[in-house]
Amino acid sequence: MSRLGWRAGWALAAAIPAAFLVVFFAWPAATLVARGFHDGTTWTLEGFTAVFESRRTWRAVGFTLWSATTSTLFCLALGLPGAYLLFRTRFRGRDTLRALVTIPFVLPTVVVGVAFGSLLRTDGLLGWLGLSGTPVAILAAMVFFNYSVVVRTVGTFWARLDPRLTQAAATLGASPWRVFRSVTLPALAPAILSAAALVFLFSASSYGIVMVLGQTRYSTIETEIWFLTTQLLDLPSAAALSITQLVIVTLALWLSGRAQHRMTRALRLQPDVAEVTPLRMSMDWGSVLVTLLVAVVLLGLPLANLLWRSLHLSGRLTPDNFVRLGTQEIFGATVWGALRTSLQTALAATAIAVTLGVLVALVASRRPRRGGARAALSTLESLFLLPLGVSAVTVGFGYLITLNRPPLDLRSSLILIPIAQAVVALPLVVRTLLPTLRAIEPRQLEAAATLGSAPLQVFRRVELPHLRRGLGLAIGFAFATSLGEFGATSFLARPDNPTLPVLIFRLFGRPGAESYGLALAASVVLALLAGVTMALAERLRPKEVTSW
Repeated sequence: MSRLGWRAGWALAAAIPAAFLVVFFAWPAATLVARGFHDGTTWTLEGFTAVFESRRTWRAVGFTLWSATTSTLFCLALGLPGAYLLFRTRFRGRDTLRALVTIPFVLPTVVVGVAFGSLLRTDGLLGWLGLSGTPVAILAAMVFFNYSVVVRTVGTFWARLDPRLTQAAATLGASPWRVFRSVTLPALAPAILSAAALVFLFSASSYGIVMVLGQTRYSTIETEIWFLTTQLLDLPSAAALSITQLVIVTLALWLSGRAQHRMTRALRLQPDVAEVTPLRMSMDWGSVLVTLLVAVVLLGLPLANLLWRSLHLSGRLTPDNFVRLGTQEIFGATVWGALRTSLQTALAATAIAVTLGVLVALVASRRPRRGGARAALSTLESLFLLPLGVSAVTVGFGYLITLNRPPLDLRSSLILIPIAQAVVALPLVVRTLLPTLRAIEPRQLEAAATLGSAPLQVFRRVELPHLRRGLGLAIGFAFATSLGEFGATSFLARPDNPTLPVLIFRLFGRPGAESYGLALAASVVLALLAGVTMALAERLRPKEVTSW
């Protein structure tokens, strides 16, 4: 293939996902925002002024920033010991514990909310604490959901730090704490900043958690957008909040992107083999204690309680809740029917997200010499990460007002939900694959080209094997994320054909012990599917670079 043809191929590889992003993300979001600032005859800022004069808006903005910041600090405090233990030391069962720690992140936020709700309600195991419907419950659920982000991001980078730095400091007489504070912590700064930005981003957009646990008393920017669009049909106010959220998301993504670039450059300078040491209880007891407490109390207890409560009905131990999953109709649908719909849409969404994500990762991992080209690729990457934090409610509602007429009348089409879920999953696929490709030593590519290999041969022999290492984990994240997507799907799912997360939310909002029992049992099924998916994907995860 000629050089011109090769460049045309890369241009096409960038154009396909870019067109998808424009049509199914930028256009709906922009249309919703534009309609909010247009009263039918002229452009106006009255909606923006009105929404920010409301105390309710400032409460939502304040709670969003407070909860996201506080959960980020807790995740860092609890996650750093876990990152050290699971990635810097070696002990029996370490890989299994790594996989278990990852499961909460891929659980649907609705399931996380139901799990903590059943644990903290007045008749729950921890009901005596009186935390049901409080900010503490929401905060605990956010930390539960995002803990593994810190562990994986920081841990993978920590395992690759050059051990000679800490060894030299120790040889000069520095205490372990001083070595950590003065040598290890500064070296970990890019990974810590990247993890913090992601946790803040995911906490600020924890739509399902706040919807279930907030009990209408607490709201975030995202739930407020839902309230304004669905309950009040106040598009100007919803548009103003969407722009506010976009500004916050862009800042968080910019910080995370810069930190990840620094991580990738640093990884190329580290040894090829991850440096781990056998677990030493005399030295590592603090990390062991903190990680065990987190694993048992914060991660294990809500899930174990969810399973236990799902096996009870009217105060007696029985499997009736699971038996009724396939027989009892809720709003014209059964749980097994909703599960079948979820699996079908998740498979379609995974195929779309992974295909496009591979193209984006390959294009964004190029190493052009011109500064303008490098800036263009950096911008491309940032654009494809935007759906990470933009409200799925904004996307879902945008679909209803843009894709409802020719030439793209998809409102009644079955493909619309997989497309919406693919938009949500695509950034995670890119985040998983891109570091794997960027960590390839440039000299390896240059050597292959110097020896006479054509660009296509270099790609097939050098880059493709690295891409395959991260592909299994990318597929797992895409499938688990699509399976549990709730924000956009809650707008698009038909009442008689809902996905499982949508049906769980409906069950959780219905009065009666039977509906509550069905919600718990369905949540267990969905959690089990997400856990099995990630356990399989974890076996194929890339060993040498961060997955975030």
